[in-house]
Amino acid sequence: MSFTQITPATARLHRSELAVPGSNVSLFEKAARSKADIVFLDLEDAVAPDDKATARKNIIQALNDIDWGHKTLMIRMNGLDTHYAYRDVVDVVEACPRLDMILVPKVGVPQDLYAMDMLVTQIENAMGRTKRIGFEALIETALGLANVEAIAQASPRLEAMSFGVADYAASTRARTTIIGGVHKDSGVLTDKDENGHRDYFWTDPWHAAQTRMLVACRAYGLRPVDGPFGDFSDPDGFIAAANRVAVLGYEGKWAIHPSQIDLCNQVFTPSEAEVLKAQRIVEAMEQAAREGRGAVSLDGRLIDIASIRMAESLLSKARTMGLDA
Repeated sequence: MSFTQITPATARLHRSELAVPGSNVSLFEKAARSKADIVFLDLEDAVAPDDKATARKNIIQALNDIDWGHKTLMIRMNGLDTHYAYRDVVDVVEACPRLDMILVPKVGVPQDLYAMDMLVTQIENAMGRTKRIGFEALIETALGLANVEAIAQASPRLEAMSFGVADYAASTRARTTIIGGVHKDSGVLTDKDENGHRDYFWTDPWHAAQTRMLVACRAYGLRPVDGPFGDFSDPDGFIAAANRVAVLGYEGKWAIHPSQIDLCNQVFTPSEAEVLKAQRIVEAMEQAAREGRGAVSLDGRLIDIASIRMAESLLSKARTMGLDA
């Protein structure tokens, strides 16, 4: 390990992040009763300009009046380049002690979060708040991805990053109009075989961006979270997209429809078999240590100190989710 040690962000369960428009009050109680780990009440893209002020009032009332249980509660404020942003922060943070986090959209440079930190710190000090507000940065532009490593270090309030595929696609001029998922033209063609046949394999057009954000998050102790999958009538496509980022090391994914919550929780919860295997790795390495060995074979595979780190990470996640480990 490097001599440089990074303090991990506040630990929160973050498998499923449910988006709820602040202008649709009929959805608030349903969100509170849902199985989502995190709920964000949206003031940005899901709210029309004429409804911004009303949505803000709706959210303040909901945060104060509804029993949200143990959920992490977040608002998505409007962009820092809009005149709605300062009032989103001041009004909600001053009035809502239940608020846990703020989702900051279209973060492009570290100074965006520095400015937000300054404003929120002033409000907390003025109001005597004892619970510190956390930040989640939404990386959804070419500028944001170009600066993602610096953004990851911009504020001690920063806990997580989400990859916003839709605005990212628009920012990079990607040839797509869908939100998330794959594209038939994103693929590779094999060389011809002896019969002249060639296979075509689809690739993930977002893989490089998702990987870069993931590395920045893990390097600086943050939770990486994947953003929306637009076709909520396609659960198989959603699960495939979620599995791709789960394999990389993501903590969770957005749910833009209630039907996607259980899918998120399913994908990002370690299976019983995974937990059992991790436990066996730990036990095998403990036995090897007692016998003075640095590595051991388990089920025909070599395991060593790196294996135990991976196993312990999985077991720690399982304990957070209340699983036996």
